[in-house]
Amino acid sequence: MSKLISCQFNIDTACVELVFDDGSRISIDCTAVENEVAVNRFQRSERNDLIYKNPLAYADLILNSKLNVLFE
Repeated sequence: MSKLISCQFNIDTACVELVFDDGSRISIDCTAVENEVAVNRFQRSERNDLIYKNPLAYADLILNSKLNVLFE
């Protein structure tokens, strides 16, 4: 398994970008994700706060499908 070397939110593209030591990259389009999963504006604002303060936690949330756990 590849080691994560970088994780940051790119405000220009509205994506959380992950870079691994083998050169592979994952880009999570935060706008598209929020359009699909946000039930109300309060949930959206909580995840937006997570995007800016802890993009790695947001990426973990999205990639491991823990969305329903966060807002129960």
